[in-house]
Amino acid sequence: MPGGRLTQQERQQIALGLADDLAYAEIARRLDRPTSTVTREVMRNGGPTAYRADLAHRATERRTHQRKTAPSGSSPAPQSHGRDATAVQRYEETFTTLLMQSGLPRMAASVLTCLYISDTGSLTAAELVRHLHVSAASVSKAITLLENLGLVRRERGDGRRERYVADTDAWYQSMIAAARSNAELAETARQGVGVLGRDTPAAARLQNMARFLDFVGESITRAAEQAREILSTNPAAFGAAAEVRSDHE
Repeated sequence: MPGGRLTQQERQQIALGLADDLAYAEIARRLDRPTSTVTREVMRNGGPTAYRADLAHRATERRTHQRKTAPSGSSPAPQSHGRDATAVQRYEETFTTLLMQSGLPRMAASVLTCLYISDTGSLTAAELVRHLHVSAASVSKAITLLENLGLVRRERGDGRRERYVADTDAWYQSMIAAARSNAELAETARQGVGVLGRDTPAAARLQNMARFLDFVGESITRAAEQAREILSTNPAAFGAAAEVRSDHE
């Protein structure tokens, strides 16, 4: 499997693959590259609908030049607990890419990743600006979006500074929101049954859709409630339960 940076020809192949609506895994297989490499390349350069090989190649060259000419102080910060700074940086990019695939804009995904991998569990706007090398306005916009999604919250820090926290309840709220969305979609499908005629093939299709979404939504809600209750009362028990499930799978 080839290593190193993507070539301009490989980027052109990625663009062609996206135009043909190929999955990232298939594009990666044709390039003999890891799927994560292709995914990160596309998400870093506009996403699947806006990716352009020439722009992506120039952007990479620009980033490489900036790293080479940047002062020594901009190299990966020393890590606590004996961590490998380069490995942490790569993991941060991977985590950010996955959050972007879930629908978050790049800056919001980057901020949320920083909060999750921080040992303190919270960061100030100034700390996020320094770490991500972006403007304060970009961080503020990302924080506002994440707050609206219930993924972060603000805490009063020292003096007048606010600290941003990746809420431990965020994934519960996310799952409940998904269940609520499923319920609304199921209700809309049931309305279609009456509009299209109960005994028609289209109505039967919508009815099956509603039943499926009801079942999935109820399962998500039940699992989320159970997980939050166990984690809030006895985190060790949750870990033990997960190990038991794994043993039976």
